[in-house]
Amino acid sequence: MSFNVAIDGPAGAGKSTIAKAVAKKMGLIYVDTGAMYRANALYILRNNVGKNDREKMIELSREADVTLKFDGGEQAVFLNGENVNPFIRAEEVGNMASVSSAIPEVRKAIVDTQKRIALDNDVIMDGRDIGTVVLPQADLKIYLTASSYERAKRRYKELQEKGEACDLETIQREIEERDYRDMHRETAPLKQAFDAVLVDSSDMTLDEVIDHIYKLCLEKKGN
Repeated sequence: MSFNVAIDGPAGAGKSTIAKAVAKKMGLIYVDTGAMYRANALYILRNNVGKNDREKMIELSREADVTLKFDGGEQAVFLNGENVNPFIRAEEVGNMASVSSAIPEVRKAIVDTQKRIALDNDVIMDGRDIGTVVLPQADLKIYLTASSYERAKRRYKELQEKGEACDLETIQREIEERDYRDMHRETAPLKQAFDAVLVDSSDMTLDEVIDHIYKLCLEKKGN
């Protein structure tokens, strides 16, 4: 029987960074579901489709072949055979992913792939609807969040370190807009599963969050 951990939460909460670290400590396969939606969004952007062209988004999403490959415990996301890891973290890709992932036809194919991965492997999976839709039977569910200001500060620092021009207020506004879209979309909205453990990282260091979730995993696994 596979052991599955689901981590949900809003944009910028540190889900991916924390899930990767916990996966390494627990010996689990890390599945970045957001990266799968971002790869699909990248394909939409590359075809110059606007955020309001729903039918074209659906058409392109059916064309896009988004797959995961694991190499030494590291995940690579492939779009039509191309490793797109270097391209999917751009802000415009994240914003398009938030819009396109709200479309039921876009979500279905990607969710089916995620379910298959979890059925046959011990995984830790993060996203917006893992505990509520993708893995409702997960052994451990966590809702990881932080204030929008704290999440914006983290993103601002990250972009500054990369030498990219950015504005803290703009980043916070975009995060809040994305939160609203994710929480109010008709299909699989972002919400805390009734049996998920709430972890607010606003006043925690990265290491403190990783250690806390690692201990929750050990307790659930019975170690």
